[in-house]
Amino acid sequence: MKIYKKWLAAFVFTILLVGCNSEDSNKAKNDTPNEATYTVEDDRGVEVTFEAIPQSVISLQPSNTEILFELGVGDKLIGATEYDTYPEEAKKIERVSDTITVNNERVIELNPDVVFAFTMGDETQVEQLESAGIKVFVIKSAASIEDVYGDIKQIAEVMGVEKEGQKVVANIQSQITSVQEKIASLEKQKKVYFEISPAPDIWSVGSGTFQQELIYSAGVENLYIDQQGWFAVSEEDLLQRNPEAIITTVNSEDPIAEMLSRPGWGVLTAVQNKEVYHLNADILDRPGPRIGEAVELIATSIYPDLFK
Repeated sequence: MKIYKKWLAAFVFTILLVGCNSEDSNKAKNDTPNEATYTVEDDRGVEVTFEAIPQSVISLQPSNTEILFELGVGDKLIGATEYDTYPEEAKKIERVSDTITVNNERVIELNPDVVFAFTMGDETQVEQLESAGIKVFVIKSAASIEDVYGDIKQIAEVMGVEKEGQKVVANIQSQITSVQEKIASLEKQKKVYFEISPAPDIWSVGSGTFQQELIYSAGVENLYIDQQGWFAVSEEDLLQRNPEAIITTVNSEDPIAEMLSRPGWGVLTAVQNKEVYHLNADILDRPGPRIGEAVELIATSIYPDLFK
């Protein structure tokens, strides 16, 4: 939650899939007895105790919203952020945050059973909600695929749908395994440049990022694996590194055409071969239940012949 200062904050914050059918979710809701008191530890190390399974929920991060829908409990959401656009039902939920600033007054009025917040938000906002008697369960923004699995399991435990959480994780693992079976025959991985912010101030991702995990799982070599986190790219350095393919998640009128026509970029192998791919930012940037789809998107774009 981090460039363009405001832009990167929004980028990282908007970093989350669809609800399961109601029959499965109703069965899963019986995983935890409705009357039992139970405690779940959040990513601050705070033990949050629930007297009953939450029936009204607010999510302050799009990825967590997607997780809740995938677990089959999206119907309990009464508040979300401006960027909660998936699945379609999420668009109908009242907006209580822009992912940076939370309308605490409105959250308190709604009086949810639990608020799913994030560790890189404004801690004072969390403190204000807790001081008002609102239960806040903080989820650390995932930096790895394993972190996403952990988030799903934590949220499933809070919502009393542990079995459904295990099922969601197993489905994602199956998707990723299927991709990796197809790319196992690769003799050499392609070097790919991943752009998250467009010219003139171009930014990419290196090690220690969630996107790096997706790239690695798709059998692709990140051109900037030697860098850390999110960082500004030097065009001179990029031209010297000469990527074989380019992935962009930038939402503009025609990001591929723009990239292919950038001054000086015609010498790049990726540009000469027109191996520039625009992929859905919500899928690739949100550490939620669509990460299996994200890995598949990257792999099928870079190695289409392996998926025919």
